Amino acid sequence: MNFKMPPKTNIFVYKMRYLLILFTSLVFFSSCKIFRSNLMLKTPKDFNYDVLVDSLSRLDYRIAANDVVQYRILPNNGFKLINLASPADANAVLRTDLDVTVDVEGFVKLPSVGKLKIVGLTLREAERLLEEKYAELYVDPFVTLKVTNKRVVVFPGNGGAARVVPLTNNNTTVIEALAYASGIVEDGKAYKVKLIRQNSDPTKKPFVYLMDLSRIDGIVAGNSRVQACDIIYVEPRYRPFNTFAREIAPVVTLLTSALILIEIYKLR
Repeated sequence: MNFKMPPKTNIFVYKMRYLLILFTSLVFFSSCKIFRSNLMLKTPKDFNYDVLVDSLSRLDYRIAANDVVQYRILPNNGFKLINLASPADANAVLRTDLDVTVDVEGFVKLPSVGKLKIVGLTLREAERLLEEKYAELYVDPFVTLKVTNKRVVVFPGNGGAARVVPLTNNNTTVIEALAYASGIVEDGKAYKVKLIRQNSDPTKKPFVYLMDLSRIDGIVAGNSRVQACDIIYVEPRYRPFNTFAREIAPVVTLLTSALILIEIYKLR
């Protein structure tokens, strides 16, 4: 059987048509978020970031909903511990600290004084509030508070390396939180670090601050103190060739196979 080859001009037109289809397909897939589909917390190019002010580096930790607060009370300005189970016994010693959880409405339930709203207060402000309440029951009470489950979420530049970082220091900075998470990974952009903070008004968008930690000048921004449930997001570096090989190469292979089958069918 003799095969009739199509004219060269037709072959050129076919190839150009297929290249156009291939290019259109790549553009379509990139616009459909197949490129870098694993990225989180994206911001548009014209996004207005919140102003990063110096006061953020002096902002004390504030109690948030779902915080577990450990506290103890000492009478006579700290002379001896009060046994809350039996307050009449002034010589009894409380062997373990008491833990209470801040509910979603911002309240804690405490022995003898009932429910108190402490959400949004610094630890010192909450201590003063409790001292005022327990002053009605005890002489010169001294209260100490500690949040035992402080945490921030850190994305150091690679989604697989994300961590929920527990904080032992009340006034942990962004740089310290990144250090707890083993620093910024190789694929992370140190010049594009986002600090995302929940708004006290849940109906409003969160605060988003942009930091450049690639230069020594960024130490001022990096010393901003983190709050409960902050998100530190280091934008990952875009590697187009790796992305193409991983996500687009199978599509190209499929299109190439289809073109070969079409050519074979036309030559029959």
